[in-house]
Amino acid sequence: MRWLQRLLGGGRIQLDPERQQTLLRDLQHGYGPRARTPFPAQVEAATGMLSGDDGLVVAARVLHQVADEAHLDLRAQAQDIHRRTGRRLLVHRRNYRQLWSEAGPGLRWPLFALPCGFHPYAQVAAAVAVVGGRAARLDRVTDPAPLVTHMFEVLDLTTAGWEYGRVRVDTDGAALVDRLIASAAQILAAMDDPPRLPPPVRALMRRNNSLDVHDPHAGHQVGRFNLGARMREQLLA
Repeated sequence: MRWLQRLLGGGRIQLDPERQQTLLRDLQHGYGPRARTPFPAQVEAATGMLSGDDGLVVAARVLHQVADEAHLDLRAQAQDIHRRTGRRLLVHRRNYRQLWSEAGPGLRWPLFALPCGFHPYAQVAAAVAVVGGRAARLDRVTDPAPLVTHMFEVLDLTTAGWEYGRVRVDTDGAALVDRLIASAAQILAAMDDPPRLPPPVRALMRRNNSLDVHDPHAGHQVGRFNLGARMREQLLA
């Protein structure tokens, strides 16, 4: 693995675990719904805070943790549905879309209430911006393969939430999805052997419909988002 070879012997990388823990705590407690600033301003501030290699490591940790906790949450929900109704649901991390198409109305979208407290439109969006903006540096500090896999999981959950989970498509959600697509494309382009695009992404890329995007506060439509076209533009380049 090129990332491991570089980490072990390809240059002097000085990482500070204590600084990483401080950054992680500051992210958890200083941002999110309880902060008094709009999400776009929070994303800008948090992105600036996650500077250097330690910030890059923390951004990757945020995305790993969010993806893992979302998976555990959905597994617990599926088990609860089975216990109450006898209905078995397949929770497959590579394709959440199938789960949501089958049981969307009975599921709770997990990304707004994860144990870690990271909010998709604040800390998660900032982490996505950081790893995409420094994609060429990623393999110096971590393995980019599971990272981009987890980013696709978050993308899958977000778009499935729009379609099946009663999550409104607003400007904050659209900004997150746009960042996920662009950053994933940047990471894939920097990899020697990038993985195949997961099934939900390939399915959405075959579409050409536009979604209404709403103001998160007033609720009225402010634009449209052609998800399939955006994915084709970035991920097939």
